[in-house]
Amino acid sequence: MFRPLSLYIGTRYTRAKRRNHFISFISLTSMIGLALGVLAMIVVLSVMNGFQKEMSSRILGMVPHAAIAGVQPMDDWQAVAAAAKRNPQVLAAVPFAELEGMLSYRGAMQPIQLQGIDPELEPQVSIIAEHMIQGRLSDLQAGEFGVVIGEITARRFQLKVGDRLALIVPEASSVPGGITPRMQAVNVVGVFKVGAELDSSLALLHVADAAQIQRLQPGQVPGVRLKLQDLYQAPQVSAAIVSELGEGYRASDWTQTQGSLFSAMKMEKTMIGLLLLLIVAVAAFNIIATLIMVVADKGGDIAILRTLGATPGQIMGIFMVQGTVIGVVGTLIGAALGIVAALNVSQLVGWIERLSGQQVLSSDVYFISNLPSELLLADVLLICGAAFALSFLATLYPSWRAAGIQPAEALRYE
Repeated sequence: MFRPLSLYIGTRYTRAKRRNHFISFISLTSMIGLALGVLAMIVVLSVMNGFQKEMSSRILGMVPHAAIAGVQPMDDWQAVAAAAKRNPQVLAAVPFAELEGMLSYRGAMQPIQLQGIDPELEPQVSIIAEHMIQGRLSDLQAGEFGVVIGEITARRFQLKVGDRLALIVPEASSVPGGITPRMQAVNVVGVFKVGAELDSSLALLHVADAAQIQRLQPGQVPGVRLKLQDLYQAPQVSAAIVSELGEGYRASDWTQTQGSLFSAMKMEKTMIGLLLLLIVAVAAFNIIATLIMVVADKGGDIAILRTLGATPGQIMGIFMVQGTVIGVVGTLIGAALGIVAALNVSQLVGWIERLSGQQVLSSDVYFISNLPSELLLADVLLICGAAFALSFLATLYPSWRAAGIQPAEALRYE
């Protein structure tokens, strides 16, 4: 069977037991270092993907994917909802109100973002009902001015279900300043916990009560909240719906309120990936050192091959094959171990917790009690591709040095 000279000798050099055991040790450490680098990158990026998915499901499950608001209050929100549902991306549309205010309790104050919702329809577009830790969403009744607050807000004010507090909202007036505060007593009817910043900045009340606070007519609502099939299409979908509805409507979406958070998470993942790539780069430098020592050790063999007719390109190919084999084996081992670790990282953390008796992720401190992981094929391919590329580049200089060896000089001292 025909085999190219460079491939045949390069693979033989890789398998052969060398006279210099130190070179063999360096080759092994290069392979292990490359495998550990690939393993670390796959596991860390998978965990970051898991955290990002968890944050997305919790935060974007609470805030509107998109909202259609009228320049004037809507008398018939059902018609707007029906028009929005004609878009295939829209899964649900419910009445919605939004206003800013302050919560006041026993002299302490806190800014709050209020959302007016219909408790019967809200589960169609929100995950709030799944994260109630006190009370029920159905306890929000029109005209009773009940409010559902976040767990951090409740803990800060030491509130529980049944407590009363004051809601202060700005109201336009004819006074010289143009705005006067309006106070409204509200009752705490529930507490939610989604484990994000929303636990301290968001509160919910009935959409009819929100309309009354905004001095709207009975039955009027400021806007409609949409749930989308692909939330990353929110800007395009909301713009298309407003264009279809015509004048008198405006659109907003989650990218305007939460986009900076997810951009920061994406940048963090990119920077950590680049930092972890340094581990792979260090292993690649070890491949350079290994091949340089192999070239020095095999000087006589190179000279004999040259005298037998081997070209500089073939000599260069021999050591490129040897270095590439080290890189490929190390990368494949690291990828295999990384995939197994990424798929079982939650169970591994649980085993460590049981073994040590300490809880790594306490639900009292963190918003999750397990380590999430999401393995993406694109990440694995990108990591393996980068490791392959660095390993191949690491072979170029030593191989070029080997190709430049002159037979007479190498054989002079043999």
